[in-house]
This record gives sequence, structure tokens and C-alpha cells, in this order.
Amino acid sequence: MTVYHIALLRLKPEASRSQLEEWSQKAKSMVSKVPGLSLHINQPLPLSVSRCEGFDMGMVAVLLSADNIEGYITDPSHLEVQRLREELFKDALVYDLEF
Repeated sequence: MTVYHIALLRLKPEASRSQLEEWSQKAKSMVSKVPGLSLHINQPLPLSVSRCEGFDMGMVAVLLSADNIEGYITDPSHLEVQRLREELFKDALVYDLEF
């Protein structure tokens, strides 16, 4: 069954646009490095900003199955994206769903 790894993120005030772009590009580059991964990153739609509880960015990583999760979280490219995320975002809410 497909796994949806969903992360809602709150930017640190000092995070720059260029840093955010670097993080986004590195995250998207994981698709070519991690088997069974697709990934989408974006800000909330304007109509839902008032209900976002301060979360500025969302990411949805789609994995072909739960068997792919271990490879995803231990992949060096993911560890680099994780390191950058910790520099740029002050808070993250992560939720995994399987359908």
C-alpha cells in the first residue's frame, strides 16, 4: 500500500528565501536518489492560511510501500535535507498515512 509522509513546517524568522529554495531543491532531488519516492512541496493556498496555525510550508513524500520508509529515512540525501530543515524551520508536524 502507498505511504504518504506528510510534514507541516514553520519557518524560523531568520530563514532567507535563498535558503528555503536550496532546501526545496535538495528535497526534490531526493526523487532521483530514493527508490519509490515522489515528493511535493508548497505553501498553503491563500484561502486556508487563516487555518494553518502558523505552518508556512507543507511537504508530501509519497512512497510505494511501507517497505520503502527505512530506505527513505536513512538515505544520505534525506539526512542532508533533514539537517537543512532543522536550520530553517522551528517546528514540524509529521504524519504518515497508508492507503
